[in-house]
Amino acid sequence: MSKIYTPTKEEKRTINYDVENRIKQAYENKNKMALIKELLKLEKFPIKDPYIAFLRKGDETFLERNPETVERISSKLLSMDFDELIRLSEEPKEFNRQLGPMFKNWLKKLGYPFLVEDQFTNFRGGIAFLDGSDKKLGKFANEKLKCGLDKTPDFIAKVDDKFVIGEAKFLTDFGGHQDRQFEDALKLIRNKQCKAIRVAVLDGVLWLNTDNRISRDVRQLKDDEIALSALLLEEFLKSLR
Repeated sequence: MSKIYTPTKEEKRTINYDVENRIKQAYENKNKMALIKELLKLEKFPIKDPYIAFLRKGDETFLERNPETVERISSKLLSMDFDELIRLSEEPKEFNRQLGPMFKNWLKKLGYPFLVEDQFTNFRGGIAFLDGSDKKLGKFANEKLKCGLDKTPDFIAKVDDKFVIGEAKFLTDFGGHQDRQFEDALKLIRNKQCKAIRVAVLDGVLWLNTDNRISRDVRQLKDDEIALSALLLEEFLKSLR
């Protein structure tokens, strides 16, 4: 598995000099609204708060309409040392957030063609993958394959005339978020309305012979509920020919 999911030392995020100056000015002037607005422009907000995602998606007036949220978040920010605030904003991505790109990068190294939608739809000559953004994969899954997904699949493949849709997860532990990742994969493979072969590509602790719930559940899947390691994915695709 280390060939696919390889932890690397990520370079820290960088903040543009002018942006950092604007953040510093708002911080020193205790301009709460301006401080939050500037920090929301960064890839990583320096503190965790359940309302950050809402604030990012709101328009210019959203902050003004939520003064209590602004006050609460800005109080946390202003209680921090400025250098600490910047350091947290520049932290590299956590390993768990690198897993999706790692899997997709590995998939491309298998040597099969990645085709745009028209070429992919008309493809009949072996194994190929649909190329494109997450949005394009999600649209193809829902419009062409009638899957009704609320989350984007990690890949869509075609083996001769058969479509294969997959969700890839690397579970590093039991419980909490990891269990929810497992449930997402189960939701896909149990989606019988989807006009494609559905595969959960699972790796990590769930394959250990333990009494943990997800270890038990993966061993008790039905015959038409396909779950396998990424290391077996290519072999599985070839078996469909």
